[in-house]
Amino acid sequence: MTLRMKFPTGAQDHEVVIEIGGIPIALETTDAGFVDLLKGRYGEYMKSKAIPDFTFRVDLIAPDSFNPEADAEVWFANGQWRLERGDFRATWSQESRQGVIRQTANPYSIDSVLRITHTLLLARTGGFLLHASSAVRNGKAFLFSGLSEAGKTTIARLAPPDAELLTDEASYVRRVDGRYMAYGTPFAGEMGTPGKNISAPIAAVYLLHKAAENKIESVNPAEAIRRLMRNILFFAHDPELVRLVFESACAFVAAVPVYRLSFFPDERVWDLIG
Repeated sequence: MTLRMKFPTGAQDHEVVIEIGGIPIALETTDAGFVDLLKGRYGEYMKSKAIPDFTFRVDLIAPDSFNPEADAEVWFANGQWRLERGDFRATWSQESRQGVIRQTANPYSIDSVLRITHTLLLARTGGFLLHASSAVRNGKAFLFSGLSEAGKTTIARLAPPDAELLTDEASYVRRVDGRYMAYGTPFAGEMGTPGKNISAPIAAVYLLHKAAENKIESVNPAEAIRRLMRNILFFAHDPELVRLVFESACAFVAAVPVYRLSFFPDERVWDLIG
């Protein structure tokens, strides 16, 4: 049973619940206009009737309160996580299930806070966010991983009509009942559109490499782990969680086939996938 605790405020509260990877997180604000902005950004990931697992109060402040050049920093201190970047400051306690975000009135800072929060949650449950596009076809999920310019968005754009895109940027991997599932996310890359809010068991991961012809090759487990670790999104300076993420990558590679996919950028590459 989840205990809901409300933040005391002197103005009317508005709450939205954003569910990603089956985990609902509530955002509370006194700004109705900001709620409308969030609804436009997160679309089908808004779950008005879901009971949230965690709640953040969002305090909107002036842009000149931040240093826009500051990089993201995530650390644990005094019983809570601290999340900071040039456009936001946030604190979050996994024990109390509450947090506070201070930012300007934009949805992109919320995006970053949600990504970081989900990476912290997934690290303790055998999952992770992977720098990869992904799609569901014939009831199975396929992930396409690589660094910038490797072709993640390209292969997403080439997907056939019977494939449903989960993301072209950050793939959500979660271990559920002993198997690995991929979930859609609203975290968009170059395509600029959220993925479908659906999930499916992961059939394979393809490490992308642009080439003159289409070819799939097996990847040995050691290389697969190295490549995945390069592309797993994780921000916290926490040795224990880094160790857990590494163990998660090892367990994932032991359970899910990983291939190298050399591909020429046309739709024929999808004939090899499935």
